Amino acid sequence: MFWWLCAAACLAMLTAGASGAAPRLSPAAAEQLQNGERLYRQGVLPSGKPLVAEREGADPIQGQVAACMNCHLRSGLGTLEGRILIPPITAKYLFRPVSTSAASIAQPPTNARGPMRSRYTAATLARAIREGVDPDGRKFDYLMPRYALDEASMSATLDYLRQFGRGPVPGVGGETLDFATVITPDADATERQGMLDVLGHCFGANDVSQAGEGSMQRAPGMRIPAGHSWRLHVWQLTGPSEGWEQQLLQHFAAQPVFALISGLGRENWAPVHLFCQEHSVPCLLPNVDLPVVEEDDFYPVYFSKGVLLEAQIFASRLQPQAESAARRVIQVFRSNDIGSAGAAALQQASGTSGPQWLERPLKPDAPASQLVQVLNEAEPKDAIVLWLRPQDLRELPQSPPPDAAVFISGLMADLEQAPLPAAWRSVARMSYPLELPALRALGMGFAQGWFSYYRIPVVAERVQTDTYLACEILAEAAGHMVNNWVPDRLVELVEIELGHRLVNGYYPRLGLAPGQRFASKGGYLARYEGASGTRLIADGDWIVP
Repeated sequence: MFWWLCAAACLAMLTAGASGAAPRLSPAAAEQLQNGERLYRQGVLPSGKPLVAEREGADPIQGQVAACMNCHLRSGLGTLEGRILIPPITAKYLFRPVSTSAASIAQPPTNARGPMRSRYTAATLARAIREGVDPDGRKFDYLMPRYALDEASMSATLDYLRQFGRGPVPGVGGETLDFATVITPDADATERQGMLDVLGHCFGANDVSQAGEGSMQRAPGMRIPAGHSWRLHVWQLTGPSEGWEQQLLQHFAAQPVFALISGLGRENWAPVHLFCQEHSVPCLLPNVDLPVVEEDDFYPVYFSKGVLLEAQIFASRLQPQAESAARRVIQVFRSNDIGSAGAAALQQASGTSGPQWLERPLKPDAPASQLVQVLNEAEPKDAIVLWLRPQDLRELPQSPPPDAAVFISGLMADLEQAPLPAAWRSVARMSYPLELPALRALGMGFAQGWFSYYRIPVVAERVQTDTYLACEILAEAAGHMVNNWVPDRLVELVEIELGHRLVNGYYPRLGLAPGQRFASKGGYLARYEGASGTRLIADGDWIVP
């Protein structure tokens, strides 16, 4: 696809002294490839008109739903629909003789076990697109539409397919695959060390946090496919977030990587998200509770929406038509923390009608007395939403305001470890966008056993478990790539693997369909059980906003 040539050109410019030269496209050639890519991905012809696809006995479809990518996928490497093979259509496969059986499609022709077809030429490929027959005259399956392309559209399509999947891929060498993890400067130090301990063992280098990279032939406990040595690089960002994208570009120039795995951030992940999307680098399952919500972006994949999901869970309980609807909602958060985004999302999700909304941001250095002062404003029937970290929760007065409903961000409060006074526990409802503690023993068993076997200190359980899970998913997806080391393919396979997993650590279920970037989509409102309030239980069903 066109991005391959752009990526190669950018990488050559960024990497001083790199061997070889990236192809230099004329403006006309670049426009031709852009036209082909737009037709393939979006179903738009060079003229700007929608692509039209026809099947015998069915109504025509057009535009985005007719785009080639819908079946052959963004990578062009195809898939299976039930028993029907959607074959790969990258240049590597189109322009060589190849088996037509799913079992041997990725093997060299001499090892193929199914029927063979001849290699395509420009003429036979054009005929295949227009008439639905392969180079040997055999008709395609019914699922393959026919496209009555004009000469300009066909020319753009053929030029695009000739280079589809060709070119160098950043981070992929003859013997090594390079990955990176990104850590923002505001990340918690304990969580940082815990995550790097896990990544170090996954990548077979226990000193990863010290040396900045690790290398391996096979990661202990991970089913890493043979054929490459995998290396991990730690990209530690520094300074204000305005400079992070430039730092990422410098890291990428010094050491191109195939994908980012895991990672750790707190207040702002947007520069990392933007870098990955603009440079076609998969960003797989970082440890962030305030992700970027851009569902149309392809390369970043997250576990959940974090505090933004919590806001939607709260909104389901704060509906104005509820019998116990609050008259006012008082939201308390530190102005420099992710709770400010959660508070804004809650008000937006709740709509314009209903209670009066009062925001009470605490300055970063505000003392505990200011928190007490804010809580003194509460009146009976108010709802108080606390987007606060444990250090602030420890400063709560012994008793909550009388007759007030209390909601607490579980992700920010450290979930069941939240240091709430007993009187608050009796009235509080905590957002819990994870499996509840009493129910996740099976999901945690593999990770806990792995930590124990490798003697990894558990200092930040959720971050370390999610990091272990991210490495497992990466290894499983990579095992199905059959040496098609294509970033788009990695993301597609991660989507598939997430939907197949039964054991997911902190999450009851994960799933990622095309066009979705958040694998866990719901959560509970939880309450403390009993007068002592020592155990969290569900206060209602699993909520999917």
